[in-house]
Amino acid sequence: MQNKVKNVVIAGGGTAGWMAAAAFSKLLGNTINVTLVESDLIPTVGVGEATIPTLHIFHRLLGIKEPEFMAATNATFKLGIKFENWRQKEQDYIHSFGFLGPDCWACGFHHFWQKGKQKGYVSELGDYVAEHLAQREGRFAVLPNQDMNHAYHLDAALYAKFLRGIAEQHGGKRVEGTIDEVLQNPETGFITALKLTSGDIIEGDLFIDCTGFRGLLIEQTLHAGYDDWSHYLPCDSAIAVQTETVSKPVAYTRSIARDAGWQWRIPLQNRTGNGHVFCSKYLSDDEAVATLLDNIEGERLNEPRVIKYKTGARRKHWVKNCIAAGLSSGFIEPLESTGIHLFQKAIVRLLQLFPNDGFNQADINEYNEQTRLEALSIRDFIIMHYHVTERTDTAFWRYCKTMPIPDSLQHKLDLFEQSGRIFKKEHDLFAETSWVQCLLGQGLEPKSYHPIVDSMSDMELKNFLDNAKRNTRKKVDKWPDHWEFIQYYCATAK
Repeated sequence: MQNKVKNVVIAGGGTAGWMAAAAFSKLLGNTINVTLVESDLIPTVGVGEATIPTLHIFHRLLGIKEPEFMAATNATFKLGIKFENWRQKEQDYIHSFGFLGPDCWACGFHHFWQKGKQKGYVSELGDYVAEHLAQREGRFAVLPNQDMNHAYHLDAALYAKFLRGIAEQHGGKRVEGTIDEVLQNPETGFITALKLTSGDIIEGDLFIDCTGFRGLLIEQTLHAGYDDWSHYLPCDSAIAVQTETVSKPVAYTRSIARDAGWQWRIPLQNRTGNGHVFCSKYLSDDEAVATLLDNIEGERLNEPRVIKYKTGARRKHWVKNCIAAGLSSGFIEPLESTGIHLFQKAIVRLLQLFPNDGFNQADINEYNEQTRLEALSIRDFIIMHYHVTERTDTAFWRYCKTMPIPDSLQHKLDLFEQSGRIFKKEHDLFAETSWVQCLLGQGLEPKSYHPIVDSMSDMELKNFLDNAKRNTRKKVDKWPDHWEFIQYYCATAK
């Protein structure tokens, strides 16, 4: 279909829809028209309140100023995730952003740390990671020219509103209405327009499906297919509720393993987001709500809301002239806060492969393959948290510990267990630092380390490790209190 793409129509709002609208309006607004169709009658999921550092890429593209964005969305800083009860009850570890201590061309820092541990030279791995140490001590700073090794806790609804302002400022148009019918070209099957219940027709050349789990365009109309991953990721339900803030917000997300799933706790400037992800095979909705409400702090600000889902991904994310973005593309549970990252990656990838002069099947295939590979890599990282565990105290955890896992994940586990090695492939989101922290935290210890470590004498190794720890300590000692920094840098107006 070799027609020039002039009109881009986004079906659905929420975080994904307005991220797409803001990006297309600001970056391509001089050459295309952007229309977003959403209905006030259809609620968004809106609980994706934690992010990862890749959001900096999207904000740089759009020229978003960090203090302004954070003040508008009640945001706090996030330096990682604290996993509680995942390895065993009453045991916890932190998956921090940033990098482990100094490495060499042949291997990462953890190989040196591993030998140092055998010799009694080291303390916990997090003492060699500035972001890890800082979140434990409640410190934070944004420094000139620093690596962007922090992310955010934010109000998803306010973030969508903030992005809507950018989109409309650059010519993006919002149409209120409910989609009644998706119209197609009878010969090619391409989508030509959206018909609203009002009778209005919204014509377009390129359609972005942000209609959430239902996938109104990509699935119900174009039948992209869906790969179900629930045999690997059995949780299929979530309860969400907001509470008043009762203490200073910490600079990390809490992930607390429960008997049939896990609980999140996400601190914003003015409230706390709470949720319970669980498997309905082992826990009823009422039991899950009770578990969550028994384990929250502060007065409730709303009633608990139940969300049902099926983990997996579309077999094709781009079909004909329609691209799925957001939950319509698939859903990998929020354990590592990858939802908004996948939204933005879909948008940036589409911008890179934008079908300016029509639709090229080679571009479509490339988009689908890149998206597939990244989704699989994230899937494996999430499965690892459930499978690499010492918990056998409930039927849910016994299933997770003994369930079959993908060959790709098994290879990674075998490689790390035998030699401590982790290799990041092109489309992997999580790098060596993330895998090492989580695998060690979950209880998988390597049997050996890289032989290059033995080129150091014991005294050289000890000095190397001591210097790495000392430099981390010196760096973090200069950072102010996290909450005090927020008040100075990006406080939300009262």
